[in-house]
Amino acid sequence: MSNIAQLTPATDNPESTPMIEVNDASRGLNYDENLLFEKERTDTPGVDLPELKGTKSRTGQATRKSIGLHQVSEPQVVRHFVRLSTKNYSIDSGFFPLGSCTMKHNPRLNEKLARLPGFAHIHPMQPESTVQGAFAVMHELQEWLGELTGLPGVCLTPAAGAHGELAGVMTIRRAHDEQGNDEKTVMLVPDSAHGTNPATAAMCGYSIRVIPTKETGRVTVEAFKEALYKVEADGKDVAGMMVTNPNTCGLFETDIADIVDLLHEAGGYFYCDGANFNALVGSIRPGDFGVDVMHLNLHKTFSTPHGGGGPGSGPICVAKRLKPYVPSPLVVKEGDTYRLERDGERPTTCGRLKGFQGQFGMHVRALAYMMSHGADGLKRVSEDAVLNANYIHAKLKDDYHSPFEGPVMHEALFTEKYQKEHGVTTLDIAKGLVEYGMHPMTVYFPLVVNGAMLIEPTETESKAELDRFILVMKKLAQDAKLKGADYFHTLPQSAPATRLDELKAAREPKLRWKKC
Repeated sequence: MSNIAQLTPATDNPESTPMIEVNDASRGLNYDENLLFEKERTDTPGVDLPELKGTKSRTGQATRKSIGLHQVSEPQVVRHFVRLSTKNYSIDSGFFPLGSCTMKHNPRLNEKLARLPGFAHIHPMQPESTVQGAFAVMHELQEWLGELTGLPGVCLTPAAGAHGELAGVMTIRRAHDEQGNDEKTVMLVPDSAHGTNPATAAMCGYSIRVIPTKETGRVTVEAFKEALYKVEADGKDVAGMMVTNPNTCGLFETDIADIVDLLHEAGGYFYCDGANFNALVGSIRPGDFGVDVMHLNLHKTFSTPHGGGGPGSGPICVAKRLKPYVPSPLVVKEGDTYRLERDGERPTTCGRLKGFQGQFGMHVRALAYMMSHGADGLKRVSEDAVLNANYIHAKLKDDYHSPFEGPVMHEALFTEKYQKEHGVTTLDIAKGLVEYGMHPMTVYFPLVVNGAMLIEPTETESKAELDRFILVMKKLAQDAKLKGADYFHTLPQSAPATRLDELKAAREPKLRWKKC
């Protein structure tokens, strides 16, 4: 008898039929997917195959008994990972308003070019004569980045943004060491900076002196002078300054030219964190407002993939006077031939950062993006990114508290001030966005404002998508007034995982799977 027949009621009286309960959480296509180790053991595993009778090993090695994985079949494994993949949220599935991240669309043209056999199938230890096309791409990318930033010394080696920071500050440190500036032991960093800025400076042996920005969201000349001349050294102990421009509050540093003049008079170098270059690319060159060193996030400004779709890439660009000190190797062109610098060819370099020459696949993608846009297209990119951010800011500034006056650059900053009056926090607003199928904005950063909500739409979102986001944000602001904190603490209700006890998860993490 089939299973279906067994479920047929034994009587015509419905009241005497026992209720059938389905206790798992799978509904529709929203699978309740357990760990692979919790799958039912199968008699047809795709891991360890049963021993064949009447045969023996011909390798001369001991027969492996098991590799320690659960005995599940290939269909079970495939379905497990496909179901997990449906729970992923990515830029290909929806709007990603993460401030300070520039989560823009990755054009498929870039992916097609990066997968060309002559790019995808080369090896970093091939003879240079066999990879001239790859070197030509890297050299041209160096030229484009130098032109866009106004900083002609370009090193493509750094593997990500923070790695680029390290390369940039190492370059500054090497320059001071070569010039005998032993007294320069301090790096100035605003309190709104990315956390990697002070960490990088400390790794390079500098002590950190903080520039306060809380009142205006910007570095003022007065605050900079106070930090520069804090001790009786007249700024002679300052090796440099690390500033993001536009900064992490989404604002342009309006006093930057005057500040850089004072820094240069004191013999310091200006390191610009290039994380927010998407707001400037094609419109203004950082070298023109005094930048000496900056890193660029190719996965932000130039559309190469983030995170697991990466890897990242964080080239640095430096002023001509600092080019002798950048990490090696650079790609050099001699006539019609390209090559890498030889070890020892440039004795002033701060050294190698990694074994090979950088994330080449990202170089291909970034150059494809630049060439497909052209100079005018890249300028339009930054203009549209700024326009989209200001549109969101204008539409939401009456519903959410905007801590600083005036227009914004590429991202809009709000706080929880109005919602906190009703017991609703920034985290509650973020969970509300998840309920409506949207990824939350960056929360609680920058730290200079309480309950920060940092929103960066980028230029690749349509007006319709921005309008839907704005509508949901307005609805959440209204719900905060009418429904209060108790309602928000039930959100999200429709996600695969509902509201978690995040404090308990942080204090009592379960890092090992144990069989029940």
